Amino acid sequence: MKAKNYMIILFSMIILSCTSNKTEEKEVAKDEHAHHDHSAHAGASNSKSPRTAAMANIGSNHVHIDYSAPSVRGREIFGGLVAYDEVWVTGAHSAASISFNQDLEIEGEVIPAGKYALFTIPGKESWTVILNTNYKQHLADDYDESEDVARFEVPSIRLDEAEEQLKFEVTAADLKTGVIWFKWAGKGFMLGIVSKS
Repeated sequence: MKAKNYMIILFSMIILSCTSNKTEEKEVAKDEHAHHDHSAHAGASNSKSPRTAAMANIGSNHVHIDYSAPSVRGREIFGGLVAYDEVWVTGAHSAASISFNQDLEIEGEVIPAGKYALFTIPGKESWTVILNTNYKQHLADDYDESEDVARFEVPSIRLDEAEEQLKFEVTAADLKTGVIWFKWAGKGFMLGIVSKS
């Protein structure tokens, strides 16, 4: 009888220990974004356009943008280095990409969870933001409009202060809504997002 009671106690302790470990693992996963190592996305430290990332949790939806971040370095950017009215990788080298683990509404259109190339067509008055299924592209050489998932026309925003280095920001407004910002040189655009989780 004593051996049976001992086994029950031992078995209960093992179950409690496993449950405690799983709870800790969930808490770590939930808080993963806060401790995310941005340097893991960075390119070589001497790169003039280092690879970096912008991200935020909109509720339980993790929105993540991976991109190269060139700097102005005294150059004329829009209408110079970056042509108006032409498809651009929205950074340097490889196309910028956006991923989200749950369906996401962007500017009123619901996009299925997944990973997409984030191309843009800069204009003087507005930008066309493009999500494309082929996110493994160098420059826009292989861009194919037939692989587009969505296009959004958004106003061009003149920045109060020019950004030296290209920058994306993902900001949560509350548990369901947020904003994606793009800023570089003296221009930018904004996308409204709503988590469908």
